[in-house]
Amino acid sequence: MNSKTITSKLAIAAIIALSIASLSACGGKNKVAETTAVPGLPAVTANAGAAPTITAPTGTPPATLQTQDIIVGTGAPVLATSTLTVQYTLMSWSNGKIVESSWTGGQPATFPLSGVIAGWQQGLPGAKVGGRRLLVIPADLGYGPSGSGPIGPNETLIFVVDIIGVS
Repeated sequence: MNSKTITSKLAIAAIIALSIASLSACGGKNKVAETTAVPGLPAVTANAGAAPTITAPTGTPPATLQTQDIIVGTGAPVLATSTLTVQYTLMSWSNGKIVESSWTGGQPATFPLSGVIAGWQQGLPGAKVGGRRLLVIPADLGYGPSGSGPIGPNETLIFVVDIIGVS
């Protein structure tokens, strides 16, 4: 073979190898943590089965309830009358700090949806088991002007909720 033929074959082999590497890097089900963000809302990792990472928000918080499915579940849907088993993380908008997380306790939380803040009651119906939903809850649907424990007055709440079970 002459050097021109060898060079041509090496170039083709390099292009094929590069194409395979590029296609492999496009992702698929083996992704460890994909971050999903809507402009104006915090970015949240989509790493199913693990505690989420939430990017601290900037700017003015939204005045109305915002929801975003980070992972779309395929199981039973949440209804207003449901009792839920969830893992959740709570961050305050004003300082971008994690206030509470069921992930750190190692146990999911179970409760009737009707017994929690209005932001959850309005923001979780329709989510499905296996899903992860971001809720950005204005103070009037959260703890209001009095706050609660480590939640300050008129705080906008950021919850990331993984739906584990619905009954």
